[in-house]
Amino acid sequence: MGKCSQNMEKAVNFAKKHGMIRVRDAIKEGIHPENLRRLCKKGLLVKMARGIYIPADSEVSQNVGLAQVSKRVPHGVICLLSSLQFHDIGTQSPFEVWVAIDQKAAEPKIDYPPIRIVRFSGKALSEGIEIHLIEGVEVKIYNKAKTIADCFKFRNKIGLDIALEALKDSRQRKLCTNDQIWEYAKLCRVSNIMKPYLEAML
Repeated sequence: MGKCSQNMEKAVNFAKKHGMIRVRDAIKEGIHPENLRRLCKKGLLVKMARGIYIPADSEVSQNVGLAQVSKRVPHGVICLLSSLQFHDIGTQSPFEVWVAIDQKAAEPKIDYPPIRIVRFSGKALSEGIEIHLIEGVEVKIYNKAKTIADCFKFRNKIGLDIALEALKDSRQRKLCTNDQIWEYAKLCRVSNIMKPYLEAML
């Protein structure tokens, strides 16, 4: 087997092991970017976005966009409408991936998928994070209760109706408890806003 064939086989195996790879990750493994392009022509890899490839035989989930963004913005956390959709809360189906980053972090430059950046700080950024494995990528997503509190905090961005729908749906289906929601309502400093709605649902 020639050196080129060995490198291409190595690239395929690396992609299958990780599910989704970036060009920079491949380079660190000694895989030349040209091999990734050749594998796409051969139908063994699929280019999902600039610098991101997956094995052609991957069963791509509806959450692949979250994995793509997490690869490109590793310090970000999936939030708000994208988190609602992931947790199957309410009826939102955003065309953008909503991602929280630190107030002082640089604005990510991503061609695809489209993203909506929201600035968080302190515990509002660091608390309530779950790690979910999507397409072989560890994706940081806020948990259900934190997401609902965030919806009220950013109600001017997403609409109060969406926040109320999320709260009502989560309580009716018992996706999280009032205590859990209340904990994050206090952390996000929206307890006074959420209190009457929570009491009305008791």
